Formats: sequence, structure tokens, C-alpha cells
Amino acid sequence: MTTSETTAIIKYRGVADTYLKTALRRMKRDKAALAGILIIGMLLIAALFAPWLTTYDPVRQNYDELLLPPSPAHPLGTDQYGRDLLTRILYGCRYAIIIGVGVVGIQFLVGVTLGLIAGFYGGLLEMLIMRITDVMLSIPSVVLGVTIAGFLGGGIQNVIIAVAAIGWRAYTRLVRAEVLRLKQETFVESARAIGCGELRIIMRHILPYTLGPIIAYSSLAVAIAILWAAALSFLGLGAQPPTPEWGAMLADGREYMMEAWWIATFPGIAIMITVLGFNFFGDALRNALDPKMERVWR
Repeated sequence: MTTSETTAIIKYRGVADTYLKTALRRMKRDKAALAGILIIGMLLIAALFAPWLTTYDPVRQNYDELLLPPSPAHPLGTDQYGRDLLTRILYGCRYAIIIGVGVVGIQFLVGVTLGLIAGFYGGLLEMLIMRITDVMLSIPSVVLGVTIAGFLGGGIQNVIIAVAAIGWRAYTRLVRAEVLRLKQETFVESARAIGCGELRIIMRHILPYTLGPIIAYSSLAVAIAILWAAALSFLGLGAQPPTPEWGAMLADGREYMMEAWWIATFPGIAIMITVLGFNFFGDALRNALDPKMERVWR
């Protein structure tokens, strides 16, 4: 490796390190980011410590306590089967995290892989991948999600697959655009010049510098995944009774809106707060990682 090539790589990595430190500083000063972190932290605590935060069973029915309104014994009331709503919402945090992480994980793996291949190699392979992506994007998300979920049947695993099939398309387009920009940089040309293999260039010199926008988008994608899963469960295509999933709980409560409003109201509030938390965090992360926002933070 020549001195100029080494200098190019070191300089670019130094700029990247400074960029990340600046982004972290921006995040610390953003109240929306702090609010999002607080909400996400509470969600994780509820999911991890649900058995210690309540003494009730989330699925055990109690016909002596049907449709009880909020009270000291049941802070959020009980449902039509006598199950404590607070307990079911706390346990529902686990399913929200499982669905969000599972969906984004599959989307990330599929979308990033296809985007890297299309952007780096180009040619016929790029055209094939992007035309498939365009065709998938032309199908309305609602139709695609409901069709896949209906074909696979109910269950948490199937709803994760159905929602993941909707979101990988955006990852592919985002990563491809970043790769097309990065592969023209000096440090990539330097890596080629010293004989680095294509896989090494992709994994060591391109992928790490695409992670900023991908991570920012992923935090927003978690919120979208939770909403989609709740919608499919509400339609009967996702989690099945007696699973304490928030969308399924909404479906259970829609027939009791007049006499027991709390059955549907509190799961809906849980969905709203969780989605807001991830949206706050995702928006703040995107703004912190966007160099164009520098003038806003000064």
C-alpha cells in the first residue's frame, strides 16, 4: 500500500469517527431522543420483569371478575374473561419487542444483502434485483401483508414473516443508493489498488459506512412493524387468542366499547406510546446522522 492510499483510508475513517461523535452529541441535546429512549427503556423493563411487576396470570380466566372497571386491585380493569388488563399489557411488551426485532432483523438481512449486491456489482444483476424490488413496491402494502398473512395463517412467527415481506424493499433501495455513492470514494479505490477482494471491500470498506442511515431507518421500521402486526392481529390474521398481543386485545375489546371501554382503550394507548417512542428516537437519530442538519444544531 502506498503512502497516499494509506492516508486516504485513515483520513476517511477519521472523518467517520468525528461524524459519529458529533451525532452522539446531537442526540444528547435532543429532548425527543431522550423521550424516545425513556419510552423504549420502559418497554424493555416491562418485557423483562413482567412476572415480577404483577401477580396475575396473563391468560388464566377468572369468571368471578368479568368486565371489572379500573380499580386498586385491577388498575386497568379486567376483560370479558376476567383477565387483568395491566398484566396482559405488560406481557404484551414481550411480543411487541419480539415482533419488532424479528421483522427488522429479516428486513435488514434480505434488504441490505440485495442492496449491497445491486449497488456494488451493477449491470444485469442490479437490473434484475431492482426490477423485482420495483414490482414488489408496486403492490400496495396492505394487499401484500394481508395476502401473505392469510396464506400463512395465524401466529406470531407467520405475522413476522408477513410484515417482513413488506419492508425489505425500502432497505434494498436505501442501501443500493449508499453503495453507489461510496464505491466511488478514494478509500474504496485504494482498497482495489492494493488487491483487496470484492467481499472484503464490501464488508470492510463499504458496509460499515452504510450503517448510519440503515440504523436510523431501522428504529423507525420497528414502530412500523409493531403497527402492522397489531393491524393484522386485529383482523384475525396475526396473534391468536389467548396470546396477550396488543392488536389481538384491541380485537377482543371492540364488542365491549359501550359497557367496558377500557378493554380496547388501554391496549390502544400502549401501541400509541410505543410507536411514538420509536418514532421520536428514530427521527432524532436520523437528524443527528444527517450532515444537512448541522445548521439546525448550531
